[in-house]
Amino acid sequence: MRYITARKRALGLGSAKTGTEHHWFMIVSGIALVGLVLAFVLIFGRALGSSHEEVVATFSRPFPAIVALLTIWVGMAHFRKGAQTAIEDYSRGITQKALLILTICVSYSVMAAGLYAVLRIAI
Repeated sequence: MRYITARKRALGLGSAKTGTEHHWFMIVSGIALVGLVLAFVLIFGRALGSSHEEVVATFSRPFPAIVALLTIWVGMAHFRKGAQTAIEDYSRGITQKALLILTICVSYSVMAAGLYAVLRIAI
């Protein structure tokens, strides 16, 4: 018969260091994305099918540019945290580290490319 304490059973299953912070980040960013994506779809939908000059004129205005920038930024941050949680839950060892690095690199690369593209049009 083996006696295992509750601490020993939980060891290695993750800790509660940043769980609450992560949970609140995901809730707040998810709620923010509802409004941002709705506004982005409305702005993008009006520009869809227009000429290049009209699209540039649309995204040269401050409000559409800010909505596009915030949508990209918050969306990629939300993706990074969500993917990080899934990777931490379902992979271990070197695979976990490699996937986390890849996810972070992809999210920041998409974020930088999107922000650069919108700023290039807006300015």
